Amino acid sequence: MTVPEFRARKGVGAPLVCVTAYDAPFARLAERAGVDALLVGDSVGRTVLGHENELPVRVDDIIHHAAAVTRAVTSTLVIADLPYMSYPTRDAALRNAARLLQAGRATAVKLEGGRESAEVTAALTSRGFPVMAHVGLTPQTAHALGGYRVQGVGLSAAQAIVDGARAQAEAGAFAIVLELLPAGLARAITGHLDIPTIGIGAGPHCDGQIQVLHDLLGFAETTHRHTRVFADVAGLAQSALAGYAHDVRHGEFPAPEQNFKGNRGVLDRLKFD
Repeated sequence: MTVPEFRARKGVGAPLVCVTAYDAPFARLAERAGVDALLVGDSVGRTVLGHENELPVRVDDIIHHAAAVTRAVTSTLVIADLPYMSYPTRDAALRNAARLLQAGRATAVKLEGGRESAEVTAALTSRGFPVMAHVGLTPQTAHALGGYRVQGVGLSAAQAIVDGARAQAEAGAFAIVLELLPAGLARAITGHLDIPTIGIGAGPHCDGQIQVLHDLLGFAETTHRHTRVFADVAGLAQSALAGYAHDVRHGEFPAPEQNFKGNRGVLDRLKFD
């Protein structure tokens, strides 16, 4: 899927399906499953790299994982996150976005923030960088927002999110993520923007949905109301590893069918003294 094709799905057909991906095997599986877009998100910090949050993730980390993802897919749109403090100025944003597209081979970048980031979005889009915006709960600034909780509940907070979403659309963003918003607010924003809205914890009325891959497959240490475990892949993997450990310790692996035969004559002529 191309950026124009993604953009053209606004209000047309089935909702867009997006998921995070950080490596080649899962990216390949997602493409085979028919996912429309993959986000190489800074959530890699929590889900893969063992960090407490997204803040330690660097541009080099995103490049490393984006390159793995893009090597594995042929038709799925790949979007790479601009991580924390990688776009404090227009020049920094241009430099780091270029790295994500050149070295990471991503097709588009995503950045967080509403009106406060619209100038950066405009600078990027004016230079030809496709930008996905992100408002509501923005993980890079979650501490300032009071933690990981629903945003836009009060009038002033909701209006700020609406204004931020409009500013990002006017700055040229081709789509926007709405995270942890009341479903009614997300529906209203979706109805007033001419770009696709991609929800995560924002109800069913967005133009598409995105989830963290590891949440869907049971790898998360804590569960979230806005997600669902579609298959306990983590539990299956743990059982498989436990079976491997058991068989090794009890002499059941490797079995004869995993062994290779050599030349008996060679063995008889070996010297070990």
